[in-house]
Amino acid sequence: MPDKEVILTSEGYKRLADEIEYLSSVKREEITERIREAREFGDISENSEYNEAKNEQAKLEMRISNLEFKLRNARVLSGSEIKTDAVGIGSKVTLKDVKHGDTFKYIVVGSAEADPSQNRLSNESPVGKAIMGHKAGETVKVATPRGAAKYKIVSIRKA
Repeated sequence: MPDKEVILTSEGYKRLADEIEYLSSVKREEITERIREAREFGDISENSEYNEAKNEQAKLEMRISNLEFKLRNARVLSGSEIKTDAVGIGSKVTLKDVKHGDTFKYIVVGSAEADPSQNRLSNESPVGKAIMGHKAGETVKVATPRGAAKYKIVSIRKA
């Protein structure tokens, strides 16, 4: 089975590469030092500091491996691929909740760089899926955990 393509903006690619660099150097060295110090306490079979540091090391190596996998399978969108005539990855979208009148601004990104706290909406999320391919002025219906919602696409720009 072929690896799943990971779609990233150039900003998302750089952010993942920077995280790998930090984890592979600074964080890895911090954990190695903690393991070294814990070994100095003697018997490692009953040494909670040692066990905790080894667990953290395993989690770190898994995170680095996952990030490297994403970068190996990444397709970075060029500026010319980002359109403004319909919602796609790389679009900055303004949505208006039809029922409540609230307005939301999102950048639609691939799932690898989604971050709701930064208004970076995955194209695979319920709202992301619902708006993909639609044009400004259209209203879309979205199934959410709280029930159905309707959003009007107010504008689409390049992120």
